[in-house]
Amino acid sequence: MKLKMMYSFLNSDINIIEKKLEETIQAESRLLKQASMHTLQAGGKRIRPVFVLLGGKFGHYDINVMKNVAVALELIHMASLVHDDVIDDADLRRGQPTVKAKWDNKIAMYTGDFVFALALELMTIIERTEAHKILADTIFEVTVGEIQQIKDKYRFNQNLRDYLRRIKRKTALLIAASCQLGAIVADVEETIHKKLYRFGYYVGMSFQITDDILDFVATEEELGKPAGSDLLHGNITAPALFALEDATIRSEIENVHEKMESADIQRIITLIKQSGAIEKSVQLSDHYLSKALEILEELPANKAKKTLRDIAKFIGRRKY
Repeated sequence: MKLKMMYSFLNSDINIIEKKLEETIQAESRLLKQASMHTLQAGGKRIRPVFVLLGGKFGHYDINVMKNVAVALELIHMASLVHDDVIDDADLRRGQPTVKAKWDNKIAMYTGDFVFALALELMTIIERTEAHKILADTIFEVTVGEIQQIKDKYRFNQNLRDYLRRIKRKTALLIAASCQLGAIVADVEETIHKKLYRFGYYVGMSFQITDDILDFVATEEELGKPAGSDLLHGNITAPALFALEDATIRSEIENVHEKMESADIQRIITLIKQSGAIEKSVQLSDHYLSKALEILEELPANKAKKTLRDIAKFIGRRKY
């Protein structure tokens, strides 16, 4: 079953969110509007808004309230991607030119900042102070994660804990906040929305590890960018970390640099795939997925719970 089919009962509400996204990114500056719209039209799974809506289904669900939170979380995600592409010097995302490639780094950074600001402005509609605190903490951690990603580029002596801390900030906390904030604005009791947060965190960890695996094993057509881009740009992910445990492969990986020939990086990718590092990374992803599913069992039974289970299994076990 395709991912979108799993939450097809939310289609009308997702359409409302898409319209709200387009309305929100309008700007007086023609250039800012074009760059923001370019980012929005690049697509994406909209998984964070979906998690917001599903979190809300455990309480008093009102799409007119939910849409503001859902759009704010997606805008924060969009902004972080625009900034990431500058940090990674990435020209493609989902097969389309990035903002920094279509314009330049300065426009990309200002576009990311603009989209971040829109998210914060949108959240002012929500009166729950708890929601604002969670969002502020999440944005802080995402920002720290972006800075750490810069510091960790080509740092081959980092360990697994460094990597896990980085992807926690890069991906997992925003998904966790999406699940929890949707529940909070729907007046879900504290024990439930805290469990939804933990579920989102574990799913987010599994999701990012799986993404990092796919960067080595998927095709350029599937990725929308060349395979091995993470390693080429100095982002040391789980498969590379596990492969670095092999001394002979380590010397090869430590020679990776941004100007490396395609044939050379492909040879190193083949070595990593043959080392058993992919299998170890899959086990790590499955560890977090199992913890997410365990937490889910503690939640009340409803359609949202079943959908969360289906989505978790799908995004944690995408095609390797």
